[in-house]
Amino acid sequence: MARLSHLEKVFPAMYVAMIRAKLHQARVTSANINYEGSISIDSHLLDEAGIFPYEKVLVVDIENGSRQETYVIPGAPGSGEIGLNGAAARLVSVGDRVIIMAFSYLPLPPPADWQPRVLILDERNAVKTATGPLPAR
Repeated sequence: MARLSHLEKVFPAMYVAMIRAKLHQARVTSANINYEGSISIDSHLLDEAGIFPYEKVLVVDIENGSRQETYVIPGAPGSGEIGLNGAAARLVSVGDRVIIMAFSYLPLPPPADWQPRVLILDERNAVKTATGPLPAR
């Protein structure tokens, strides 16, 4: 921690990006290249995970390893929708499993008890398990 103390003196407002919310093993339900961009996500899943409409997210395709940043558009609640749009649609196939992650910037050092909200989804994008604190809305 001595090095961190030195950094805090030099950079008193340092922040670290920490994962805040994750949808794990979500299945891609659509890939629409002719849309202007983004990822459409079932709004019920957004609420459960604490991810906000129009928030920037990182999407990682488990099948092919592609990584992309985009923003969230809320989909129909209860639909199970996970739809990649625009250029992002070229990097996935319908049925691919993806990990969708949202981050927060926290001051250094981060809280020792920091824990993200993680939803593990089944093949229909229903929540199998949820860990971490419930999101404040």
